[in-house]
Amino acid sequence: MKRIEAIALAVEAAAACGALLVCNIGYPSRELFSVKDRPENFYMLGSMGLASSIGLGLALAQPERKVMVLDGDGSVLMNLGTLATIAHHAPENYLLVILDNCCYGSTGSQPTCTKLGTDLFALAKAAGAKNVREVLRVEELAPALQGPGVVIVKVEEGNADVPIISLLPEEIIERFIRCARLVLPSGKSRP
Repeated sequence: MKRIEAIALAVEAAAACGALLVCNIGYPSRELFSVKDRPENFYMLGSMGLASSIGLGLALAQPERKVMVLDGDGSVLMNLGTLATIAHHAPENYLLVILDNCCYGSTGSQPTCTKLGTDLFALAKAAGAKNVREVLRVEELAPALQGPGVVIVKVEEGNADVPIISLLPEEIIERFIRCARLVLPSGKSRP
């Protein structure tokens, strides 16, 4: 399946349950923006490797809110410690979706270690994650997006021909923060 197809199904699932959605840098964010822009989407414009960590922090800070992260194989390989931290905390409201195209798609499609045999499913399990699923076909993806854990989605190499995100970084963060505001036990929003 194409990455943009996987992203379309993921954002549909996120929108259906009102989930906050953090997306990896580069083309994945651009593809998400072109498929379905929504204020609950956080488009990473830098900080490669940190989408999973940012999403985990959101999930831990807001246990009543579903959080989904769309990350790439290259980014997860850059921050493997995140898999152990996710496994340790295992929040019931957190889903990490790793879009594995076996390359660094946003920088010229150089091969990642998954092309050379590194198995992200096995790494997530070895890190202690209990709920790990692997998706090879598009029809398997929608059911795999239900519930918490880690989903590794095998996608084709290549980027969709989509425009650059037309929002300023300040606009992205400001509207996302408005959607992601913490509600305190008193019922007041955190500043």
